[in-house]
Amino acid sequence: MSLVPMKQILDEAMKGGYGVGAFNVNNMEQIQAIMEAARRTASPVIIQASRGALKYSNLIYLKHLMLAAVEENPDVPVAMHLDHGNGLEVIKQAIGLGFTSVMIDGSLMEDGKTPSAYEYNVDITKKVVDYAHRFGVTVEGELGTLGGIEDGVGSGQIHLTDPTQAAAFIKATGVDALAIAIGTSHGAYKFKAAPALAIHLVEDIHRRCPSIPLVMHGSSSVPRDLVDTINRYGGNMPNAMGVPMESIQAAIRKGVRKVNVDTDSRLAVTGAVRKVLVETPEKFDPRDYLKPAREAMMTVVEGKMKDFGQAGHAGDYKPLSLENMKKIYEH
Repeated sequence: MSLVPMKQILDEAMKGGYGVGAFNVNNMEQIQAIMEAARRTASPVIIQASRGALKYSNLIYLKHLMLAAVEENPDVPVAMHLDHGNGLEVIKQAIGLGFTSVMIDGSLMEDGKTPSAYEYNVDITKKVVDYAHRFGVTVEGELGTLGGIEDGVGSGQIHLTDPTQAAAFIKATGVDALAIAIGTSHGAYKFKAAPALAIHLVEDIHRRCPSIPLVMHGSSSVPRDLVDTINRYGGNMPNAMGVPMESIQAAIRKGVRKVNVDTDSRLAVTGAVRKVLVETPEKFDPRDYLKPAREAMMTVVEGKMKDFGQAGHAGDYKPLSLENMKKIYEH
């Protein structure tokens, strides 16, 4: 099975009423962890890379790691997604590398930090849609902004998505999926108190735009056990807090289909590495700590796949190619 367009994965999730995790990667061990979790749970999966990940991996390495993952797991539908693209040039670069899906974050200016005007967002998103659809590539847009900053992306300000504006934005741009702001934040320090997400916005936007999959960014739960492991072995992460799984599942029931997860994977990897280095300080072979790090991340991702409802759906449909999707867009 080759890489598939994210649109197909999300459209099928809409039919089944479940969410699909989109997990960020930077290296081989993370990709292996996600794919092993997908294989064990028979889950379709979205693997995504930020601009920072592309820079870290010198572009071409990440591409071939993804191709290896698909070759090793022929029964798992996989979309390769660019997270938080900030302009048409990086979109072109990702599509040239073989990404089957891209996100253009027009809610921020090209610096990835300054909130943009609605008109700018519509303009840049429409340009990306027109370009990407020529190749059969899925496009995710964003309306509203999240709190927090992760991987150099974010304004640190929360601006909730307006449902009326969301409907107009989808019509004006032709996006395949829309990331909405309902009160979540990037990073491990999302809230100072128990979060109260605007789940009603998900329901309202889904009611107005029932054919468009909604996307939830900043969706790591920051599990207490992962944070405790880091702190127990020399870390310093006081007051880390994430989105309760119950809130994520409520959003999925109301129309969210793509759920972005990055921080929880990082926490799992970091805790496992710290544990090995503290408990066995004589170790110096990277495999001695990267293997348990990979296993820890796999366990976290496997749990998410079950919690989001995507487990067991890998074989529900015949995968489409980008060429197939290109013909669909042409009509």
